[in-house]
Amino acid sequence: MSAEEEQPVAEFELDPELVDAFVEGKLDADGEAKLADQVARLLPLHWTVPPEITGAMQRIIDRLGGDRELLAWLERHPGRPRLVARLYVLIGLLDQISDEESVVDALRELRDKVPYPPGLEGYLLPDTTPETLADLSAKIEGLLADDRTDQAFRLAVAAVAMLQEIAPRAARADSELSALGDVLEQIRRDLIAAAAGK
Repeated sequence: MSAEEEQPVAEFELDPELVDAFVEGKLDADGEAKLADQVARLLPLHWTVPPEITGAMQRIIDRLGGDRELLAWLERHPGRPRLVARLYVLIGLLDQISDEESVVDALRELRDKVPYPPGLEGYLLPDTTPETLADLSAKIEGLLADDRTDQAFRLAVAAVAMLQEIAPRAARADSELSALGDVLEQIRRDLIAAAAGK
């Protein structure tokens, strides 16, 4: 187990001076990098943060222009912020395709042969339903919330590998998913690059 995985659950830290300077457009590059790291640690805790932190986060989001722009901003900062942003791309995709019938059918077919694809035992629900992938996305986010970024990364890569295996079948059944395989490959590359500090 790495030192990162042994750290306690992330604390609710969002430096108000950094937030104020950022919102006012006066934060230097070092301060912005520090703020991005704090935001990346808090993002997975969005359901449990105190109201004053929620308000400060909203000020940052408003300054950037929205949730999508928040992820783009995190993406510009190497290390944890970039990895968290890229994990949220996968989390969003898992939520988006979770109830797609062709995806669920392809996943069910795969799991009839391999109930727990590599790296997913203990994470996948026993039965394949429209909730399976959404539950997996929640588990990735939960690992981030517990400050177990390495484990969240490994789970994400395993989830992508599983989806890459079923993408061709899902695309044959639903032409709207024809780009799924390419999207997954890009997500895989982006995750690996972010974890390597690129």
